[in-house]
Amino acid sequence: MTDSVTDHDAAEARAQPTPFELLGGLEGVRALVDRFYDLMDLEPEFAELRALHPTTLEGSRDKLAWFLTGWLGGPDLYVERFGHPRLRMRHFPYAIGVRERDQWLTCMGLAMAEIGEAGGFTAFMQERLMQSFANTADHMRNHAS
Repeated sequence: MTDSVTDHDAAEARAQPTPFELLGGLEGVRALVDRFYDLMDLEPEFAELRALHPTTLEGSRDKLAWFLTGWLGGPDLYVERFGHPRLRMRHFPYAIGVRERDQWLTCMGLAMAEIGEAGGFTAFMQERLMQSFANTADHMRNHAS
């Protein structure tokens, strides 16, 4: 492959909008995170997941929004504040099994669906993100149950 083809491919990749941009930037990510935590806080079906979090969720909201911003292709706000995410290590103190994983995924799926296409969460985007979220959420499991 010649340098000109490689340079062209790289320029074309940079021209494609990131998921962060497609979802409306920080405002869109924050809307997702806020809806996710609102559902988790209000819906009884997410009680085990909610129990893993502090009494107030402001810090959790900020950390997830900062993490997702970078993960979706925006600025690395989480890394700037805390360094490498080391997700598994940071979640290890919490008992995360199949139930907690599934509650997290269900809650996030509902949040994306409620925001919908107006917020950039097309069916394709929801499917794409849920696949990635599922892989990560399963990796966070540290208990068999």
